[in-house]
Amino acid sequence: MKSNKKIHFEISERKILLRVFDVFFVLGALYLVGSVFNFSYFYITPSNFYWTLVLGIYLLFFGTVFEAYNLQVASNQFQMIRSVTITASTTVLFYLLTPILTPTLPNNRIQILYFYLAVLLALLVWRLLYQLFFASYRFEKKVLLVCDNEAVYDLVSGLQNADPHYKIVGYVATDTKEDYVNTALTIPSVNTLNLESFVKQNGISEVVIATEKTEAITVTLYNKLLLLLENGFVIREYIQVYESLTQRIPVQFVARDFYRYFPFSRSNQNQLYLIIVRFLEIVVSLVGIVAGFLVVPFLVIGNAFGNQGNLFYTQQRVGKNGEVFRIIKFRTMVKNAEQHGAVFATANDTRITPFGKFLRKTRIDEIPQFINILLGHMAVIGPRPERPVFVEEIAAVMPFYQTRHVVKPGLTGWAQVNYAYGDSIDDSLIKLQYDLYYIKHRSIFLDINIVIKTISTVLFYRGQ
Repeated sequence: MKSNKKIHFEISERKILLRVFDVFFVLGALYLVGSVFNFSYFYITPSNFYWTLVLGIYLLFFGTVFEAYNLQVASNQFQMIRSVTITASTTVLFYLLTPILTPTLPNNRIQILYFYLAVLLALLVWRLLYQLFFASYRFEKKVLLVCDNEAVYDLVSGLQNADPHYKIVGYVATDTKEDYVNTALTIPSVNTLNLESFVKQNGISEVVIATEKTEAITVTLYNKLLLLLENGFVIREYIQVYESLTQRIPVQFVARDFYRYFPFSRSNQNQLYLIIVRFLEIVVSLVGIVAGFLVVPFLVIGNAFGNQGNLFYTQQRVGKNGEVFRIIKFRTMVKNAEQHGAVFATANDTRITPFGKFLRKTRIDEIPQFINILLGHMAVIGPRPERPVFVEEIAAVMPFYQTRHVVKPGLTGWAQVNYAYGDSIDDSLIKLQYDLYYIKHRSIFLDINIVIKTISTVLFYRGQ
């Protein structure tokens, strides 16, 4: 059975494509400028090949920091231009300011202008080509879903919101509610007997099974799926697909066989990894505490006028294994902010002072937590510590919430760099999904990714 399947680039493939061609276009542009103009600042020879390596490293690093490899940013023309401009400017600036690793600054300053324009225009041309060809719907993946009628809307939304190029074009119902109608759903229900022809006519690339009820897979449907598998069609399980697309674990769809989806990272028990991480945490916390002392005089003045309360503020939080500790922060709210009881902080919380908003946006209010890290209450990276009253409230209605406490809470984390802010139970569910993904995939590479994304969060003033 043949199908007119289209070419599709996965999320990881598109990110690799962006990185590889960023470097390729920049080096190509510099070579072209060197051939056409009297440009001698940057040229590639076997003896100075490391210049090229340094430029590539700078470009990829600052591109990551300024979100040039965020696919949503790469697909939006305004955001792409902003990101590429900042990336090119910062890359060129650092390249010029590190002459030990890079060519000596030229006497003819027009050379610097050639260099900057070559880098900037090369990135802009490549990114416009990417938007024109690779970010178009010509490269979407068409998918067939196998699930219950009542769950199909949430399942489809969960996948397509993560990747618009992951297109659900139909579903096979596994329950008996044939008269069920969801007016919000625009994809057709496919009869099992017509499964083969639907797959062939619509260029289906993948079938996703989204039901835990094995008895719902009838003999007829099983044989049809087996035939598709034998003809080279990919058949995957929904939770695995969701996790790979969104980089979070959909706990709302995890049933009693949760152990299938929580093979926690070996790094959580790897002593070498834990020793290295702890050593780095001590170094980082000492540097953070010193930096904190340097800004305290300015904060004392701002706090006296803006907050009119004690500069430091402590609060109970739940740490590793459920142990409660007191977190230290700079004050951002008015005095007696919780005289009527503990409530979630909201996006436009009137209890937060104007000066407090500045501290939160810049993350300066978090600096005292380096003391908690030094004392071992917290880590640099991990789920954000929550208050005991909220932990009890959320855990009562949300399965697996206490699982966050198998590792130390962190100053920053996977949820913080991927999700703007949460002030409700629904937001806590999304943040839990990210936290569990981190615990499951914890590694030095994921930690580095979080650190870089944290820098982006601070630079783009996204604190709360």
